Amino acid sequence: MDHSNMNGMDHSNMKMGQKQDQGQNKNTSAAKPAVLTGKEFTLTAKASNQELAPGKTVPVWTFNNSVPGPEIRVKQGDTIKVTLKNELPEPVSIHWHGYPVPNAMDGIPGVTQNAVQPGQSFTYEFQANVPGTYWYHSHQDSVNQVDRGLYGAFIVEPKDGTKVDRDYTLILDEWMSAGMNTSGGNMSGSNMSGMDHSNMDHSNMNMNGSNDKEGKSMDHGRMNMDNGGHDMSMYDLFTINGKSGSLVDKLPVKQGEKVRIRLINAGYLTHQIHLHGHEFKITASDGQPLNNPGILKDNVVAIAPGERYDIEFEANNPGQWFIEDHGDKEAVKGMKAIIAYEGSAGGTDQPNEKAQLAAVDLSRYGQAGNKNFTLDQKYTLEYTMNLNTETKNGETVYTMNGKTFPDTEPLKVKKGDTVKVRLVNHSKTDDHPMHLHGHFFQVLSKNGKPLEGAPVIKDTLNLKPGDEYVVAFQADNEGNWMFHCHDLHHASAGMVTELKYTDYKTDFVPDPNAGNKPE
Repeated sequence: MDHSNMNGMDHSNMKMGQKQDQGQNKNTSAAKPAVLTGKEFTLTAKASNQELAPGKTVPVWTFNNSVPGPEIRVKQGDTIKVTLKNELPEPVSIHWHGYPVPNAMDGIPGVTQNAVQPGQSFTYEFQANVPGTYWYHSHQDSVNQVDRGLYGAFIVEPKDGTKVDRDYTLILDEWMSAGMNTSGGNMSGSNMSGMDHSNMDHSNMNMNGSNDKEGKSMDHGRMNMDNGGHDMSMYDLFTINGKSGSLVDKLPVKQGEKVRIRLINAGYLTHQIHLHGHEFKITASDGQPLNNPGILKDNVVAIAPGERYDIEFEANNPGQWFIEDHGDKEAVKGMKAIIAYEGSAGGTDQPNEKAQLAAVDLSRYGQAGNKNFTLDQKYTLEYTMNLNTETKNGETVYTMNGKTFPDTEPLKVKKGDTVKVRLVNHSKTDDHPMHLHGHFFQVLSKNGKPLEGAPVIKDTLNLKPGDEYVVAFQADNEGNWMFHCHDLHHASAGMVTELKYTDYKTDFVPDPNAGNKPE
């Protein structure tokens, strides 16, 4: 197994501008993300500067001075400890996205813990029993803190070892290039000069390129609205592992090797990933294996915010091949890596990011197998969650059953209950990638049709406008848990509810002075 290049990052061409970070008053440049193994880890949240694209450097918030933060790889069955140290000017936390930790370790300020204050630390401890691909990120003011770079991969390796020769992780994200440091010196741009990005409140950002301070100010919770949705066009730089375009590291392979690529979407847009030159299989969704996955070729894998997909292929076609995002935005050109066969001088492969290729339909993929739940069985609780984009008091909000958090109706359960949830997206233009903390759910039907393929077990499920899904899960992890949209702009503007165990007693007492912002 090749760990040396696992993050697909080449820093040999880095030209880091030594920008004075006004929030921290330090000259820092981000490092290459490390791969950490073992049972005890320290993650230090701190400000830095990172070159995302050639000549484009931006102040970032990091774990261990890199974006993404270190990839944490642990063995199934191990009890792990992760100490978060906060060297940022604002409180932070860590949420273990997709991993069913004990409730007290879920990292939700005001719900499971108080946000970790500047200069303070907090230790997360849990047993890593469920193998798969997960990720971690701050859940304090997460719409801003994840956007600034506070995230990393969390991989639980199965006891029986890995069955691949190469194992790469690609974390997808989007950034705003407006106001980036393009000269290696001070911030430039009419609105951005002198702006402290390390301590930047996105709610006050003026993105219209003029000096009009009353212009189109952008609040991530209440963004510039267009046809009922929010405008994501300011995200004009797409990255893989914190790098774009020529700075993305090549992924070396040898002929005959079996290769796994773990795709993680840490951003707020869905990405259509196309593997060139090879047949492949999707072996896992949100870390959970798919039964007898079929062979795919020239399909895109649509990865929504918060989702993860593992794909595997045999390196049987020497050359240099792209794995790339597809779409109409100019920014997709930066989200590509090259799969480079050792000993191969190059290849004739060309990008084709504008080509419209069929996306894999997970509801009809793989082979039927043992199911935990069925559509027609009796459930302890059945719940309908209508998701919508609405205007209230002149502001666009994102609602569940017509309400915004904290006024949304929680799902109340007892341990052992079976729960069926019907999710319906009434928004006309907005996707809603819905994420349930602390639990996996089984997807039973899509748009009225039962799933035909392999059982699909997920923790994050994307609903396009008009979509209706039925999912089911067992209440097997006591606590108070979030259930929210992982387009964090939507979450911060209301699309959040809670799954509450009525018989759960918590020792946690929220501190009113902690500045807890759970979304």
